[in-house]
Amino acid sequence: MYSRIVCAIDGSDLSNKALNQAFVLASRLGAELIAVTVTDPSVIIAPGADMMMVDMSSVIADLDKAKAQGAKQILDEAARLAEEAGIPLTTLYVPGLPAAEGIIKCANERGADLIVMGSHGRRGLGRLLLGSQASEVLAHADIPVLVVK
Repeated sequence: MYSRIVCAIDGSDLSNKALNQAFVLASRLGAELIAVTVTDPSVIIAPGADMMMVDMSSVIADLDKAKAQGAKQILDEAARLAEEAGIPLTTLYVPGLPAAEGIIKCANERGADLIVMGSHGRRGLGRLLLGSQASEVLAHADIPVLVVK
């Protein structure tokens, strides 16, 4: 049925729940499992920026470094959980892209035939809608997407 599964994770409880579902699927189907975490591009928006010139490259580099460290922690935890569950897992960090774009890019580049991801936390009126990234992946992915809530 599915031979290569990409599971999008961000360290939240909901993404861990999605990862557990991906473990079950990969185990039962004998599928390859890839956990991916994506971080947005680092940008700084300052009012009146057109009035002054400030080199923000070191600030952006520090932001990128912090994001990479956070991604490493998320992926290391996923690898630890996979090892405990006896599930082979490949981890991948995609920096500098919106989450949905990075998830789809990973799935396409890795030849995945299923994406597994969490919906999002539900509060107030948001409980009626999927999270924006899950909605984007559903709208633009060319392969099936399992949304875990």
